[in-house]
Amino acid sequence: MGEEKPKSVGVWPTVKPFVNGGTSGMLATCVIQPIDMIKVRIQLGQGSAADVTKTMLRNEGVGAFYKGLSAGLLRQATYTTARLGTFKMLTNKAVAANDGKPLPLYQKALCGLTAGAIGACFGSPADLALIRMQADATLPAAQRRNYTNAFHALYRIVADEGVLALWKGAAPTVVRAMALNMGMLASYDQSVEFFKDSMGFGEASTVVGASAVSGFFAAACSLPFDYVKTQIQKMQPDANGKYPYTGSLDCTMKTLKAGGPFKFYTGFPVYCVRIAPHVMMTWIFLNQIQKVQKSIGL
Repeated sequence: MGEEKPKSVGVWPTVKPFVNGGTSGMLATCVIQPIDMIKVRIQLGQGSAADVTKTMLRNEGVGAFYKGLSAGLLRQATYTTARLGTFKMLTNKAVAANDGKPLPLYQKALCGLTAGAIGACFGSPADLALIRMQADATLPAAQRRNYTNAFHALYRIVADEGVLALWKGAAPTVVRAMALNMGMLASYDQSVEFFKDSMGFGEASTVVGASAVSGFFAAACSLPFDYVKTQIQKMQPDANGKYPYTGSLDCTMKTLKAGGPFKFYTGFPVYCVRIAPHVMMTWIFLNQIQKVQKSIGL
């Protein structure tokens, strides 16, 4: 017991879940950025995954697949740091209130919803910069913003449109994050319990299996909201200064009328391929980070 006591004092136990969450998300983003780039181009109507890949390689080169990486890393440093850290804190408090017993699925879902909303509020400016940087090459030359990196994008947005513009599209971003994190976080914890306790899986197979389940549910729950968010964040005014959508609800209704409910699942295979590996790698990186910390007594 004497060896455990020092770990409970100081700032580190409080910030540890946040640091671990942000670090694991940033590492996963470095690997998954090219797939995310293709997903955005598909949602913007540039064609199939194969067509988008060929066009980008031919017209823009390999570097195009990593356009917006700085914004992606900044997004993880804010969004994932906040959501995974908050989820850990909320579930720890809920478990303590439940006398140490495993939480029922609905409580995990509520923790995931809350953590997703908080994370999205912190990460919305970086998410806006990321979407704009990824979509820039699809615009006519005269309409391109030509942001050089995430911080230049944030500076330009504030200078040209005001501080509040950093949260343009924040409402669909928050709703999308709530749906994604409900699917991702609750299903992961539930799957870990199932694979470990009911199926008797080892640690490695439990993490991989639960991560795969988590990735699928994260994608299935969040894509409709991600589609609307992307349309809102990348829209440009016409010659009369009028935007195509007045808000997320207007975008939802017009999309539903024009393409039906399946329109919201445009690019689902690529989105699932992008979300699931990112979720899986985030959990795997997080597990490895925690193992290293445990081995050195952090």
